[in-house]
Amino acid sequence: MQTAIDRIMHTYDMMVNRTQAASSEARGKVTDYITSLFDGGEKDPHRLTVYGLTYLRELDGSNDPVKAGFTGL
Repeated sequence: MQTAIDRIMHTYDMMVNRTQAASSEARGKVTDYITSLFDGGEKDPHRLTVYGLTYLRELDGSNDPVKAGFTGL
């Protein structure tokens, strides 16, 4: 589980430029999220990594298609 969290944070830090405090806050949130998935039975570190990255992108709004410029027209 810790390997997946480290991989998530390493990848996310390359994607987003933010302060150390914001990075620490994101690590805490993703750790809680990954722990809940792990406790729920998900043991595959690759899947946990994908879920964690998706979770962080949803938190910061970068998964929002409207913010990305997609209007559906």
